[in-house]
Amino acid sequence: MKKIMMKSILATTLLAGTILGQAGSAHAATAKPTAAPVMTDNLAKYGLKKSIELPVTMSDKNFSYTLHKIMIYDFNSKEAKTLRDKYGYQNFGRVLVKPKYFMWTKITIANTSNKNLYGGGGDLGMAIRLHFDDSRSIVDIIGPMKHMEKTNNKDAMWTYDLDPGEKLTTYFAYVYEGEFDYFSIQHFGKELTEKYVVKE
Repeated sequence: MKKIMMKSILATTLLAGTILGQAGSAHAATAKPTAAPVMTDNLAKYGLKKSIELPVTMSDKNFSYTLHKIMIYDFNSKEAKTLRDKYGYQNFGRVLVKPKYFMWTKITIANTSNKNLYGGGGDLGMAIRLHFDDSRSIVDIIGPMKHMEKTNNKDAMWTYDLDPGEKLTTYFAYVYEGEFDYFSIQHFGKELTEKYVVKE
């Protein structure tokens, strides 16, 4: 009789352990892994230590610009060549003939006025200027030749056409040949404003 009771207790214990084990396994399977931080820039590669984190927004009553991400590549690097080939970026900017760097930015532009906002890369280049060194070396705009005619392209923008209150999140490219001392964004709106992502 004792043997039967011992076997019954042992079977119950094993069954309970199995159920608990299955519950533990199910819980482990549903646990979400810790998400890796989103990479918004590679400024540290060029000796630039951020004073403020991205995204950075510059805005006035007519136009708003947000920089979400900036990646700087040597112009002839594998990463730059992949982007240049995919979107048809030429080997030079509007001013720079032999650029040293290719800059890939993720941005949001928004029409904060009560009128239609239409323009192209040249207009954006005039409204928003990026600076990296004390001599204010030019950061030149560069156009995606395969997508120049596509308005509000979310992959590689050149022309935009925004109704009042409308936003566009997209990618925009630059070329550069200067040094890296700091990083500021200038917004030429009703008034000139400037924010330092990396202080001088």
